[in-house]
Amino acid sequence: MPSTDFPLSIAGHLVQTPQRGEVINPATGEVLVDYPMAGRQELETAVQCAKAAFASWSGTPWEVRQAKLVELADLIAARQEQFTRLLTLEQGKASSGAEWEIGGCIHWLREVAQQTLPQSVASEGEQGQVLCRHVPLGVVGAITPWNFPLLLAVWKVAPALLTGNTVVVKPSPYTPLCTLWFGELAQRVLPPGVLNIVAGGNELGQWLTEHPDVSKIAFTGSTATGSRVMQSAAGNLKRVTLELGGNDPAIVLPDVDPKSIAEKLFWASFQNSAQFCVATKRLFIHESIYDEVAEALCEYAAGVKIGNGLEADTQLGPLQNQMQYDKVCDLIEDTHRAGLRFLAGGTVVHGNGYFIPITLVDNPPDDARCVVEEAFGPVLPLLKYRDVEEVIARANNTEYGLAASVWGRDLAQAQAIAQRLEAGTVWINQVHQFSPHIAFGGHKQSGLGIENALEGLAEYTNVQTIMGRPL
Repeated sequence: MPSTDFPLSIAGHLVQTPQRGEVINPATGEVLVDYPMAGRQELETAVQCAKAAFASWSGTPWEVRQAKLVELADLIAARQEQFTRLLTLEQGKASSGAEWEIGGCIHWLREVAQQTLPQSVASEGEQGQVLCRHVPLGVVGAITPWNFPLLLAVWKVAPALLTGNTVVVKPSPYTPLCTLWFGELAQRVLPPGVLNIVAGGNELGQWLTEHPDVSKIAFTGSTATGSRVMQSAAGNLKRVTLELGGNDPAIVLPDVDPKSIAEKLFWASFQNSAQFCVATKRLFIHESIYDEVAEALCEYAAGVKIGNGLEADTQLGPLQNQMQYDKVCDLIEDTHRAGLRFLAGGTVVHGNGYFIPITLVDNPPDDARCVVEEAFGPVLPLLKYRDVEEVIARANNTEYGLAASVWGRDLAQAQAIAQRLEAGTVWINQVHQFSPHIAFGGHKQSGLGIENALEGLAEYTNVQTIMGRPL
């Protein structure tokens, strides 16, 4: 771990508090380290200092703010190996996954730094000029989850800072360490109050979303919590970006080669131990190839190493926390009680870490809990379908609409199916492709607003129209 005591970052100062939280290493169940937890006073100080810093930061030239994002990227890049190890220790993911996330943080900061939202002239003539420009909102509250703790913080911090806002970040109490360290380093390059990191429990998030001096909340987490965030934000009509849950379908068409596609389908479902809002959570397979695909998936799954993420050959780590572990265990027990058949896994051996075996359920009914609920763990129902109209209807029969995928050799057919799926992102013959330049957002109860791309950048601004004519 880095030589740091993981202080809060408030108004350019590194702050310790008597109230402490503990980070559990999910691979061992042991306490990794403790860290300071912010109370109401620390949050109030952070918000007020961010508010005070807004006037100067919003008036800082765009190109200077761009350069600051690059400096933030350089701070992480210079310590990339340490960040990667720390992320594995606190989150549990395999080193390869941690490398991908930390590399993604560096990439996002550098790429967002190249983006602009230039003002435009809507009309100009003898009657005057109509000018449209993007202006920052004020203080942004960013609330981040435990599955990709630093990357999803960067997804919010980078566009917020670039557009001239100041930020208060609340990381998950399960995984605050990388974010706290990033905040500590950021004070070296950012003016005081521009970026504040306050760790704490659920009540801290509620205080942040309710705060009258916060102008926007950017939240990633569950749909249930997102609904409460939206209610709290209504007090002063805060802007909100909500990236919420998903029950993402994948549709496998009958023309695929089962053996060649098994590996791709596996990682579409189980990347990051399926703790992924866009993981495939319902795998629809055409009845003509169902048995072959199921067999190929089982065969591939049998060779995947589950273990401590620090071990070189580990491909999947544990679930991140006891709460999620208990939820997934209960879901597996319910699947047993329902008399459903397991093709793989289904038996949890309780030990020191939060490990769940790769579990495949054989063609359960659509109303089974393992189909209806977002497991957010390595439990995947394989679902048999007969025709395209049927599978589109079943895929869309959910309150969620985050992402989906279609797999088949006939690209025209796959495109036609993709366009009928009620999801913010649909991949064809690929999955989990993200970019700072590609818009990402959910339909239905999977969220509001957009992250990434210029559409996501604009979400941290208001559009101001200025009209003028000569006297």
